[in-house]
Amino acid sequence: MKRSLPLVMLLALSLAPPVRAATEADYKTAYAAAEAASREAAGLRHQWTTTVSTLAAARKAADGGDFDRAFAAAKEAEALAKASIFQATSEKEAWKAMEIR
Repeated sequence: MKRSLPLVMLLALSLAPPVRAATEADYKTAYAAAEAASREAAGLRHQWTTTVSTLAAARKAADGGDFDRAFAAAKEAEALAKASIFQATSEKEAWKAMEIR
């Protein structure tokens, strides 16, 4: 059994689709989504500073031609922006439960 486990893992990895490099179009799509989420968070007056710096890092990586890193940073920025939106909307009502009566 112990011998077959590495063989099964090797077979599973060989059947996995190959990882492809991010293109400029992938980056632009991810960056646009991140920027839109960031604008929404800013509109709620709850934009995290890490979102802004991660967007800047994505732009810098793209300017340098490293679209893999730019794509990853843009996706991270989008996740940060969505998390800040979630926090803003959940805290909008949650503070009432903590109010001293």
